[in-house]
Amino acid sequence: MALYELAILGDPTPEQRGVLATTLAEHVVPFGLELGRDITLHDASSVPTHPTHAAFASVFFAGIQLNGLDVARRLLGASIPVIPVLPSGGNFADLPVELRSVNGLKIRDDDPQLVELAAALLECVGLLRKQRRAFVSYRRTEARAAAAQIHDLLAAKAFDVFLDTHDIRPGDPFQDVLWHRLCDSDVMVMLDTPTYFESTWTRQELARARAKDIQVLRVVWPGHSPDPRTNLAETVYLDRSELSGPDGPISDQVADRLVLAVENLRSRAIAARYMAVTGKFRAELDVMGATVQGIGAHRAMSVRKVDGEIFWAYPVVGIPTADIFNDIADKASRAHQANAPILVYDHVGIHGQWAAHLQWLDDNISTVRAVKAREAAWILGGFD
Repeated sequence: MALYELAILGDPTPEQRGVLATTLAEHVVPFGLELGRDITLHDASSVPTHPTHAAFASVFFAGIQLNGLDVARRLLGASIPVIPVLPSGGNFADLPVELRSVNGLKIRDDDPQLVELAAALLECVGLLRKQRRAFVSYRRTEARAAAAQIHDLLAAKAFDVFLDTHDIRPGDPFQDVLWHRLCDSDVMVMLDTPTYFESTWTRQELARARAKDIQVLRVVWPGHSPDPRTNLAETVYLDRSELSGPDGPISDQVADRLVLAVENLRSRAIAARYMAVTGKFRAELDVMGATVQGIGAHRAMSVRKVDGEIFWAYPVVGIPTADIFNDIADKASRAHQANAPILVYDHVGIHGQWAAHLQWLDDNISTVRAVKAREAAWILGGFD
């Protein structure tokens, strides 16, 4: 099973297909991934009927034959991004009607390697370094050395890893910072030692990870019987020979396997968390009587209000930052979107100071509006 899945639909030339595949392969090398091994590249004939087990995105090259248009329709119906692609002089009005309301890209004359298109695909499935986030949950008395080891190994693979002994500065409110960083993680590595559930904090970490659709990799210590509460987590069992000491470190071979398992889980987590945010947002849109017309480049959702007005919403997995505001404004501008785009996020668990910062950004930046997914109907009901 691939970690990520991409599809090239429509009518690309053989050269375009080859160039895009080559550029994608080059761009995933820094992540330690390989096209064909970790990433499946589909055409219209090989797209799964229900592509939901991994992060999935596709492009649709405009042309005469419209190969795979039925597949593109099915993907759009499943809230999977389909990026319409036109030549530099193309007209979006010439796209099939199903794709006209979806955020597309024109091939730039100064981009023969299709770098912008490759980047858009990888952004859709979350393969950007700034989005590779993990959280290590453990008891210091039992797994300190193993936790530090996993932190360093994941960091070497371009993950932004949270470990309490490394990432909370003196004077910071410990628990608030911890919850905030957990909300911004895709995978939690749970070092399941004999007294893990004797701590209120580790119990809460696991519960809150599940509440935020964060995938859990459970690493069970030798001779320890896992708690039934973690039966839904992906599990790796350690043998005594695989620990150098009572609290670690873990043998190199097993540690490398854990890193790969985190990568595998992260793929599912990106898809699950994205669908969770869009699901909450869609429920609010239903209340408003608004409808989603399609999902395109950068996961932009084309939304039609009851009065016929169109606006664009960009669901964000994790915690929004000023950089994300700027990035969305830039993407909306390049796509020539008429109205200010909407940044949609899940606010639960975000640190109070950061929530105030987000409110300040929303009050002072007119090019992007930030909306909590669970309050969209309340906020956008009178939005103009």
